[in-house]
Amino acid sequence: MKKDFNYYMSLNYPVEISVIPEDEGGGYFACIPLLPGCWSDGETFEEAYKNILEVKGLWLEDMLDRSLPINEPNMKPRFSGRFVVRVPKTLHRLLAEESEREVLSIVLRKFLQTF
Repeated sequence: MKKDFNYYMSLNYPVEISVIPEDEGGGYFACIPLLPGCWSDGETFEEAYKNILEVKGLWLEDMLDRSLPINEPNMKPRFSGRFVVRVPKTLHRLLAEESEREVLSIVLRKFLQTF
């Protein structure tokens, strides 16, 4: 796939929006952290979001015109739901045995519920 303007615009870049304190002018600040310098603001949350999408397009055009590299969001899920922990062999054995008992007891309970 050709990595042109439309390609980059179609990517799902995370947008961060935060409140600007009243003593600093108020409103909302929006940025796309993966695109350094791509930021905007707005009086309302919605306006800040609309503005950052417009600035994203201008930012991408500029980078493409200058043939500069553009970061892409990581398309892989961040969390698989799996993690690995090293434990002593004896604890591993105890956990495996307990797991087997629990599975057996669940199967046994389901079997008994049918009567």
